[in-house]
Amino acid sequence: MPTKFELNILGCGSATASLRHFPSCQVLNIRDNLFMIDCGEGAQLQLRKMSLKYARLGHIFISHLHGDHCFGLPGLISTMALLGKTGEITIHTFDDGRRIFSEILGYFCRELPFNVRFNVITPSQQTIYEDDAITVRTFPLYHRLPTVGFLFAEKPKPRHIRGDMAKYYGVPHYQMNELRAGADFVTPDGNTIPNDVLTTDADPCISYAYCSDTVKSQRVAEAVKGVDWLYHEATYDASLGEKARTRGHSTSADAAHIALEAGARHLILGHFSKRYINTGQLVDEARKIFPSTIAAEECLTVDLTTPPKL
Repeated sequence: MPTKFELNILGCGSATASLRHFPSCQVLNIRDNLFMIDCGEGAQLQLRKMSLKYARLGHIFISHLHGDHCFGLPGLISTMALLGKTGEITIHTFDDGRRIFSEILGYFCRELPFNVRFNVITPSQQTIYEDDAITVRTFPLYHRLPTVGFLFAEKPKPRHIRGDMAKYYGVPHYQMNELRAGADFVTPDGNTIPNDVLTTDADPCISYAYCSDTVKSQRVAEAVKGVDWLYHEATYDASLGEKARTRGHSTSADAAHIALEAGARHLILGHFSKRYINTGQLVDEARKIFPSTIAAEECLTVDLTTPPKL
């Protein structure tokens, strides 16, 4: 059975507040561990609404220091303290973010029951987090101030044991992990049994890239080459391309071209301008270029182990 890899959209609007959207915020649920990407205002309310557990949130990744991507952070940390969260939470942000939020939390959240650790990032390609299941890598985006995207990638998974064949060839229990890692089995009389006789393929590894905010750039496509799921900002429709470029943003067509150039499997549009009552126009424009496109929306949960329903 595939491991859990879910994307939860808490907010997908752009900078100007609206009744239609919350500001940027997402939560990845990977094997029941929660990773927040950006933390716009209202993040703590949306966590509650989507029944996501504060206690399982261990990392917050801030793409850049525009307010619609980070103003929700102090309130979230304060609420987590009131709820008695323990352990540690790591905030991945630029050095200015570390300095600013250290001061804010130092004033408003003086007696936290958990440790807040800052991991300072830079606008470059680097691995900033790793555990036994995933790696998280940053890559530069091209906005009006230092900005990064985040690429979450599962590590290779173990192969599946064919119980009937393992029993037939008498594979001892203590060698099962070696089989899962791809090793052949050598019988006591010296015969080699190929691994693919004893196992079946591992579950596929899932990758997810988050790109907001940025102008259209070939360098972004190269940074996320081959990604399974790409979230890319689509603040405007194609008719407002010049406005998008001037403000350091992308159109829905721009996002679709990046997905196509990157060889992504699926595209999620987000960071919508308040001018759009619905996102149908943006999705239609993108699908003409990249058919497997859906729009983000508040309280949407996407199972990243399966194709989207178009």
